[in-house]
Amino acid sequence: QVQLVESGGGSVQPGGSLRLSCAASGFTFSQYLMHWVRQAPGKGFEWISFINAPGNNADYADSVKDRFITSRDNANNILFLQMNNLTPGDTATYYCVRVSTWNSHSFRMAPQRSLGSWGRGTQVTVSS
Repeated sequence: QVQLVESGGGSVQPGGSLRLSCAASGFTFSQYLMHWVRQAPGKGFEWISFINAPGNNADYADSVKDRFITSRDNANNILFLQMNNLTPGDTATYYCVRVSTWNSHSFRMAPQRSLGSWGRGTQVTVSS
């Protein structure tokens, strides 16, 4: 079955960096576009990034553009999220999500668990 396991979260000071990883198994990773979504305490899901199957096209929410970089290693079935210049507003649980191409647009507009396969998430806390 599809398994997505995020790692790399933790506590960091404002201005710091973290690199999240998402290990994928149970499906042909190289054939699927992948998304990152986060959920801040007491808030709904926020779409933050996607990357296409080959890994040569990515897009970002305005809130993270120019600070976050999504990449993937299709040979080893791993998705990455490099997060730079972190602020307290980035504090959230971060999820990687496999979403079918036909659901991708809808998922970007309003992330829902029913539209993809989700990992369990990794917590990122940014505070001084």
